[in-house]
Amino acid sequence: MNYSTMKKTVALSLATAFAVAANAQESSSSAKVFGGAKQYRTWSVGVNAGALSPIIPFGTNDYPEWETNLGYGLFVKKQLGPYFGLKLDAHRGKLSGKLSDAPNAGSFTTDLDYAAALKGVVNIGTISFLKRQSSLGFYAQAGAGLTGFNLKSNANNNLGKRKELYIPVGVGANVKLGEVVALNIGYDANFLDADNLDGRWANGSSNKDKWSYAYAGLEFTLGSKSKPSLQWSNPVALLYDELKDPALRQEVEALKGRLTNVESSVENLKKDSDGDGVADHLDKCPNTPAGAKVDGAGCELDTDGDGVPDWKDDCPTEKGTPELNGCPASDTNTIADNIQFEFNSSVLRTSAYPTLDRVSSSLRADKSKSIQLDGHASAEGTEAYNMQLSIDRANSVKTYLVNSGVDAKRIAVKGYGESRPIASNATEEGRIKNRRVEFRNK
Repeated sequence: MNYSTMKKTVALSLATAFAVAANAQESSSSAKVFGGAKQYRTWSVGVNAGALSPIIPFGTNDYPEWETNLGYGLFVKKQLGPYFGLKLDAHRGKLSGKLSDAPNAGSFTTDLDYAAALKGVVNIGTISFLKRQSSLGFYAQAGAGLTGFNLKSNANNNLGKRKELYIPVGVGANVKLGEVVALNIGYDANFLDADNLDGRWANGSSNKDKWSYAYAGLEFTLGSKSKPSLQWSNPVALLYDELKDPALRQEVEALKGRLTNVESSVENLKKDSDGDGVADHLDKCPNTPAGAKVDGAGCELDTDGDGVPDWKDDCPTEKGTPELNGCPASDTNTIADNIQFEFNSSVLRTSAYPTLDRVSSSLRADKSKSIQLDGHASAEGTEAYNMQLSIDRANSVKTYLVNSGVDAKRIAVKGYGESRPIASNATEEGRIKNRRVEFRNK
């Protein structure tokens, strides 16, 4: 058999494959793109037969007058994905050739007892955007294996049996004939890691031998017919079909609705109607005024526990009364009335002299007594200014008493500013009462 005959044979085989593939019917499939490998059949076995020749179509060959002999083989394949699988295959047969030109006349015959290899198989050209499963696919394969052969040659007599490593590289086509059976057509170029297959070293010892195996055969997919074969699955078409699936679209829309509900629930949980920093579902006092300081339950802080919240308590650290804006009532001594002052003034009024004289007389008569003068102010002006004004008012009273003969060591002075009103600062009448100095026993 020559190259021309081989080409015609291969062309006829491929034409037959295309015709069968064109008439093959696509089966229904329930497989999903992300359904996992268990939804497919992934194991297959096959048998084949074809032509064995001691040459390949490229490179140099020891026997130009080569002969074609029958070869046959079998394989087991595991499909790992739509486009890749592992195949363990083997074939055997006879290789032969001759030389007619003297003085190199001769011939050889080699019994190829076995050639077994593990190959990686890549499916190419199987993508179809119209079908879930392909009916025609092309593949390329390569691997490594071990061969055992018995060489007989006229030139070297019986050289005996050998075992050598080899590298198979090949291409082919698969035609789906049904849910179980497929037609395989292929060609492998096998590269021996030695130069002892044909018994001739005419081209030098570095020219290692090779052989061809062109074959056709049947592949049988194992497993339940209810599952599709992974080898013929088209994930691109499956994905396209799934995106068009009304049930899937309904699920997506339902998922969107659930997501919207979750987002709405989260927003409701974050809602804070009164703006106090505590969410409504945790707020035990949901209508606190804007700007009011609140505790973890959303209620207004009342540090001194007097019933007046801190944000409107003029004395937030001392228990007081609502009438005095949270400040305590005056703890005055009954020895004298309060000394009143004009607005923004620490100058003593003349009307205060009789009261001051009575206090002075009492202190000078009883040397054991000591007093404290508490200065106060109304709420006009800044707190710092009113604090100093209250101290100045208390010192004015002390100066008068000292000048009248009372020992200065017996008189203490303290200012409270606007923090302890005895009347409301909201009215002028109340503010007048708050501009004062009180007498307190020590």
